[in-house]
Amino acid sequence: MVGESDDERAARRQGVSGHRLVPHTADVRIEAWGASREECLAEAALGLVGCFADVSAVRPTAVERVRFAEAGGDELLAALLDEVVYRLEVHGQVPVDIETEAADGGLEVRLAVAALADVEIVGAAPKGVSWHELRFGPDAYGWSCAVTVDV
Repeated sequence: MVGESDDERAARRQGVSGHRLVPHTADVRIEAWGASREECLAEAALGLVGCFADVSAVRPTAVERVRFAEAGGDELLAALLDEVVYRLEVHGQVPVDIETEAADGGLEVRLAVAALADVEIVGAAPKGVSWHELRFGPDAYGWSCAVTVDV
């Protein structure tokens, strides 16, 4: 990935999943990676949460399950991130842990959530996912993605 440090590259070669926030004019750019499609998607969603909330000291109060139908990679990434934004805006829920699993070409997601009032806010809340320069797919070390989020 562009701008990747030597440590990040070494971690990716060892199959370690992760994400990082990249400076972007007036928005947030998230880059995520994982050994599998599902790990990469979960990391992207955790990166989205990390752009506005610190959930490190918060315990979940509920578990929500969501199933996404078979879709192309870009559509699946956008749908998952839109789900996080929807739960934040409509239900006041913030995922503190995310597990993903392949399901007939689609995706089964378990969101361990906490109330927005229980998390430390560290940035502007996301408003939506931009399709401009959205990228998701396999790479030399597994899977990676990059997405811009409107805040």
